[in-house]
Amino acid sequence: MTVWTATDDGFADLSSHDVFANGTPHNTFERLRRDDPANWQEWSGGDGFWNLTRHADVWTANKNPQIFSSARGIRMEDQSYEEYLARRTFQETDAPEHTASRRKLFAAFSKPMMAKFEDQIREICVEILDRVLEEDSFDATRMIARELPMRMLGRVIGTPDKDLPWLVDKGDALMANTDPDFTDHVMDKLTTSDFRMMPFNSPAGAELYSYAQKLMEDKEASGDTNGVLHMIRQPDEDGNVISESEFRNFFCLLVAAGNDTTRYSLAGGIQALCGQPELIDQLHAGGEIWDRMADEVIRWATPATYFRRTATQDTELHGKTIREGDKVMLWFASANRDPNIFKDPMRVDLTRRPNQHMSFGQGGPHVCLGMWLAKLEVRVLFEEFVKRVSKVEFDGEYQFLRSNFVGGIKKLPVRITRRQRD
Repeated sequence: MTVWTATDDGFADLSSHDVFANGTPHNTFERLRRDDPANWQEWSGGDGFWNLTRHADVWTANKNPQIFSSARGIRMEDQSYEEYLARRTFQETDAPEHTASRRKLFAAFSKPMMAKFEDQIREICVEILDRVLEEDSFDATRMIARELPMRMLGRVIGTPDKDLPWLVDKGDALMANTDPDFTDHVMDKLTTSDFRMMPFNSPAGAELYSYAQKLMEDKEASGDTNGVLHMIRQPDEDGNVISESEFRNFFCLLVAAGNDTTRYSLAGGIQALCGQPELIDQLHAGGEIWDRMADEVIRWATPATYFRRTATQDTELHGKTIREGDKVMLWFASANRDPNIFKDPMRVDLTRRPNQHMSFGQGGPHVCLGMWLAKLEVRVLFEEFVKRVSKVEFDGEYQFLRSNFVGGIKKLPVRITRRQRD
C-alpha cells in the first residue's frame, strides 16, 4: 500500500496552482524524468521556463550559482528589476552578498545551537499532545503540525506568545498567497499591482513590517540585544548594515518559511503513519531509526516544491540550449522521488540511508538555515506522539494547499488509538 497515489494524467500544467491542490503531480514528474528531463514550458502567466526534474540535474544546478543564479528571483512569477530589489531576501542573492548575510546568522542556526532548544521543543510537544490527544478525532495539521513550529517561532525571534497566532496567519497569507483559505488577496486571481513592492506581492507584508518595527523598538528600549533579529542588523566585516527594506523582507521570510515548511513536514509525517501502519510499530521499537526518520519524513513531505534559478549564460543540458536569462525551475518534489536515487521512492522508509533528499536545498549555497531546527522538531514531535498513540488512521479526506511552490496538507482529519501505558 502506498501513502499517496498520483492521480494526474502525466501531462499536468506545472504552472497551475489548481493542479497542486490535488496533490503533487507525480505522474507528470515521472514522465518528465524519463522522457524530457530538460523540459521547456510556455506559460500564459509570464515568460516560459525550463523544468529540471532528475535528481542529478537539480543537484548539479543547485550547487552552481555561477550559471544558475538566485539573484533574479526564486519563484516562477516574473518581476521587474525594481520589484526584485524591493522584495528580495538573502535567498535571492548570490555570493558575495549572500555569503555575508549567511555568515551573520550561521552561528544562531548551527546544529549545536539548535540542540539547546531540545528541552523547550519537548516541553511544547508534551503540552500540545496531552491536550489534543484527549480527543479521538481531530485535524492533525491544525491541532498539532501548526502548533509546534508556531510556538518555536516565538522562541527563535523573541515574540510574545499572544502575538503568535496573528503572526502565523500573516505568514500563511504570504507563503500560501495562492490559496483562498489563507488570504483574501489570491495572487493569481486578483490584481496585485498595489502590493508589487511588498514581500511575496502581498498586503500581509506591510502588516508584518509594521509589527517588526514596533518589536525592535520595544527590544531596544528594554535593552534586549540578543537573538536572530539583532544579529542580522549588525554591520558586516566591511561595515555594511542591512537596509530597512532588507530587514523587513528578512523578517517576513523568517515568519513565513520558519513556520510553514516544518508544519507541512509534520503533517506529511502523520499522513505517512496513516497510510503505512507499520511505521508506527517501527517507531515504537526505537533504536537507530530515530537518527534517520526526520530526513525521510522531510523527503516525503518536500514542503518546498521548487526553487527557481535564472541562467547567467547559455548552457547545454540533455541536448537542449538553456539561454542566458531563461528561468529554470529546480523541482525538488521530483528529485525527491527519483528512483535512480531512492529505492521505492513512493513509500516512506524510515531506515533509508543514504538519504540525499533535496528538501533543504542541500549541495548548494542556499542550504536551509533552519535545517537543524526542523529536523529536531520532527524527531521530538514523533518521539512524543508514538509514546501516546498505537494507531492513527485517516478520518476523512485530507486537503492539499493550492500552491505549486509550497507543498503541504492543509487539512488532515485523523482518528487515533491511544497506546496503553506499561
